[in-house]
Amino acid sequence: QVQLVESGGGLVQPGGSLRLSCVASGRIFSFYVMAWYRQAPGKQRDLVASITSGGNTNYARSVKGRFTISRDNAKNTVYLQMNSLEPEDTAVYYCNAVYSGDYWGQGTQVTVSS
Repeated sequence: QVQLVESGGGLVQPGGSLRLSCVASGRIFSFYVMAWYRQAPGKQRDLVASITSGGNTNYARSVKGRFTISRDNAKNTVYLQMNSLEPEDTAVYYCNAVYSGDYWGQGTQVTVSS
């Protein structure tokens, strides 16, 4: 069983930045494939970015060049640095871990509004 705890969400103005963090339980975090998803009201949950155990990254087209996913295996933590935020980025952001199962955090709200 993997437990995930997200933090870092909040209210930010358009053009601003936020950094989300997700701390995972388990001694073999380095083997997990980690990802961030988001879900806006009335919409499906979509992949934002992912990072493999080897550090390979993948981004949704809508965030490429603005968001950066990274991981610190010593801290069992994955990050999502979000720059140049737009109102369309408003959503609940979920941390996801895949390793012998599919695990989700509770989500953190990101609101981009002036």
